[in-house]
Amino acid sequence: MQRNRSITRSPRRAAQSGFSLIEIIIVTVLIGGIVAFAASRILGGGDKARYRLAQSTVQTMAEKIQSYQMDTGSLPASLEDLVRQPGNASGWLGPYAKEGDLKDPWNTPYVYRVPGENGAFDLVSLGADRKDGGTSVDADIKYE
Repeated sequence: MQRNRSITRSPRRAAQSGFSLIEIIIVTVLIGGIVAFAASRILGGGDKARYRLAQSTVQTMAEKIQSYQMDTGSLPASLEDLVRQPGNASGWLGPYAKEGDLKDPWNTPYVYRVPGENGAFDLVSLGADRKDGGTSVDADIKYE
């Protein structure tokens, strides 16, 4: 005896398969929230990373200034003297820095003063706000 089986699904079963529009919207909103949270944690740390980088580059630039001083017997009049030999610098063995090294991680030129307030020279990155003073990532980063 042969049974006739229907190849089509029952209407009740077909209505229950798949996701409803509400379920898709809820999942999309949840995924969007997770992505937004993760992106803010990852990308929000950009200025903190630049601040830490500026702390190390200020020290590196100070070492380049000291190398210039050891070779020539005097401090550079400006940071450009680290890149191009000034006419009055005997013993210059540079270049001590590249043109791009003369700016901090926020692409702002370092503040360089000779003589310095507390030493032979001052070297300062103005921080994320590119202004004197500030707190957190906006604080000035000074060579000590």
